[in-house]
Amino acid sequence: MRIGVPKEIKVHEYRVGLTPQSVAELCGLGHQLLIETRAGVGIGFSDADYVAAGAQIAASAEQVFSESQLIVKVKEPQAVERARLKPEHCLFTYLHLAPDRPQTTELMASGATCIAYETVTDRNGGLPLLAPMSQVAGRMSIQAGASCLEKARGGRGVLLGGVPGVAAGKVVILGGGVVGSHALAMAVGLGAEVCVLDKSLEALQRLDARYGNRITTLYSTRTSVREQVLSADLVIGGVLIPGAAAPKLITAEMVSQMLPGSVLVDVAIDQGGCAETSKATTHSEPTYIVDGVVHYCVANMPGAVARTSTLALNNATLPFVIALAGKGPKQAMQDDAHLLNGLNVAQGMITCAHVAEAQDLPYEAAATMLQRL
Repeated sequence: MRIGVPKEIKVHEYRVGLTPQSVAELCGLGHQLLIETRAGVGIGFSDADYVAAGAQIAASAEQVFSESQLIVKVKEPQAVERARLKPEHCLFTYLHLAPDRPQTTELMASGATCIAYETVTDRNGGLPLLAPMSQVAGRMSIQAGASCLEKARGGRGVLLGGVPGVAAGKVVILGGGVVGSHALAMAVGLGAEVCVLDKSLEALQRLDARYGNRITTLYSTRTSVREQVLSADLVIGGVLIPGAAAPKLITAEMVSQMLPGSVLVDVAIDQGGCAETSKATTHSEPTYIVDGVVHYCVANMPGAVARTSTLALNNATLPFVIALAGKGPKQAMQDDAHLLNGLNVAQGMITCAHVAEAQDLPYEAAATMLQRL
């Protein structure tokens, strides 16, 4: 199969869909790889590296799209990229469609088969292609939040770990899943006072068993969220409903009563954010302030550590790329119900129920759509 990898064009996005190592694996299986020139240069992968792995170098993104069947990316296609998609394309990337009506309607109009990393599942009910970036984002959230707490950045001037004789900063983590557990590990490592909230008793028990009295675990209710958020120096929003818009756990009224100079890092911003005051930002302008609260809502947080993120992502995505290229999208999804769960848009229809519900659009089950591909 002809596989294309365009250069990412989102602001300060340096990740790349396939590494030279992944390209070598695919070329070894007889596939043709077309990589846009300088697609990986931002993280140390030169055109020469890709050529050595067996790929051809394309002079432009237009060439990649026009000459490829399977398009492998990292971030959701931008408007100019969506305009290049045709019905014969299979797009494999993060999409995060629930809060993004323009992208959804344009992908539907393209007729392309669009498979989202973030809704591919595994036998344990996990999200194996979202997990690597959630791990990175969870760890980065504490790093970013600690920086934003510095006075020069608008924060309270609090050191999360404190010093002898001075109390540590308080970190409140909403969600004990992949993002939350990795944020928790970093916050505990810094010596912060940490409270994590979740509706899953299993998740809370797992975290309590690991950290014991070094952390506080609370069942998530409106009351407990409010009490903890209003007393926090740093709040991490790590909630997720796969494929759906994030629940708004933090109201604008709550933000108005948070500690002046406190920080909210909304990792859920890809799915619309878990605070009413959240809006997507970029690495070039990562923060803004509402009612004295610093908001960090970068929609591609892992892009800041692009080399680590790309390598981690490829470890997870490569087996699926091999299946899609080797069997073709239809057969690959017929053979793997977990990959089929990643199908979000095909032949002009939404095939992910959460996306259809979030946007009040017609929906057709992925299994039914598969018969027509």
